[in-house]
Amino acid sequence: MSDDIISYSSGNHDVLAGEPLPEDKDAEILSLRPERLSEYVGQTEVVETLKIAIEAAMQRYEPIDHVLLHGPPGLGKTTLAHIIANEMGGNLTITSGPALEKGGDLIGLLTHLESNDILFIDEIHRMPKSVEEFLYPAMEDFAIDFVFDKGVHARSHRFQLKRFALVGATTRVGLLSAPLRDRFGIFRNLDFYAESDLVKITKRSAALLGVAMDDEGAVTLAQRSRGTPRIVNRLLKRVRDYTQVRADGTITTGTVSAALKLEGVDERGLTDLDRRYLNTIIKFYHGGPVGIEAIAATLQEESDTLVDIVEPYLLKIGFITRTSSGRKASEESFRHLGFKVQAKMFS
Repeated sequence: MSDDIISYSSGNHDVLAGEPLPEDKDAEILSLRPERLSEYVGQTEVVETLKIAIEAAMQRYEPIDHVLLHGPPGLGKTTLAHIIANEMGGNLTITSGPALEKGGDLIGLLTHLESNDILFIDEIHRMPKSVEEFLYPAMEDFAIDFVFDKGVHARSHRFQLKRFALVGATTRVGLLSAPLRDRFGIFRNLDFYAESDLVKITKRSAALLGVAMDDEGAVTLAQRSRGTPRIVNRLLKRVRDYTQVRADGTITTGTVSAALKLEGVDERGLTDLDRRYLNTIIKFYHGGPVGIEAIAATLQEESDTLVDIVEPYLLKIGFITRTSSGRKASEESFRHLGFKVQAKMFS
């Protein structure tokens, strides 16, 4: 059967690698990830749902139901996939939607899974439709259907898989097809973290890195991290370097502010790209409404980058609104960037 599988393959050697962000490859960042649900901070309802599902599955000696996690980047979707595999005692196989170019890429992964293993597909909304269709019987019946030859000579063969669990992650849940979305038993949204949770994550990460930090420094760093653990850990490393070279080695509010000024991160956590995005709406389009494609063209950025990376946080803090006519800058964003506010613009 291996020859038949190979004939479906795209020859893509990066199927297992996917397209992880650079910070996800950093050994220090990887070491900061919690390994068990008991260590996980935040996302209380998601964690409780997974605890119950994992305990019930283990009592029945079954794999956990297929899990779909959706939300902005950096909120812990990949980390939760690692934790689920650890809790279930299975191996984790990681890939991404764009890496699965042909059906054979997916089949090769599925046929090598053992019982209780976890297959994690990041950016699952970007998986080709032709590949997605191989997932349907795999998710429902733990099987793959092969069709050999064509026309009157066509014949099918069903290959039975080990009982695995699929964990899918997406930033664009609306782009998932209904047949795929409906095959997930657990469907949870990850939202931006509360400041109090980010403070706990900051202190935990600082302790793991062996960095001295006072309480005020932890709060300041948390406030500038866009409600996102990945950003907390990335900025913590930059502040650590600054404190080591330009201060006495202890992270304080002052060293956080000074280090993040160099990084272009302001007191609300906005980056240079965030500010350019808002400036474009305010200066070029008089506050909006304006379509995302027009903003992207003006900034010379991909619209997907703006939709996935920039807009979720700006929407969360009320700096922009989405209307049927396009994006609008809020009164608060005008004030934050130092623009004069005209009452008639927001009446």
